[in-house]
Amino acid sequence: MGRENNDDFFSKVVRAGKRTYFFDIKSTKGNDLYITMTESKKTSEFGKENFEKHKIFLYKEDFEKFQEGLEEVIKKIKEIKSTLNSNNDVFFFESSSEQIEI
Repeated sequence: MGRENNDDFFSKVVRAGKRTYFFDIKSTKGNDLYITMTESKKTSEFGKENFEKHKIFLYKEDFEKFQEGLEEVIKKIKEIKSTLNSNNDVFFFESSSEQIEI
């Protein structure tokens, strides 16, 4: 089937500013497909460059619910942005140790 690794089917790299996202389709030993989503961010600590990575595994039984949730959140972000007043109000949501500006 032309796969590089026995369990890798497809990879998509998305470069977004200081972060890079990897979306990979893999298979289990039972040939069920699942998705790994990895966020990679270059960091510099003590003069040495490293990559900080966070990974989510999404299994087939959760695809539909995950998609519904993601679409709902993106829709809500668009609604919030459209209702911001002309004072350029900014909302911050905490996500682990980072703030996400909307």
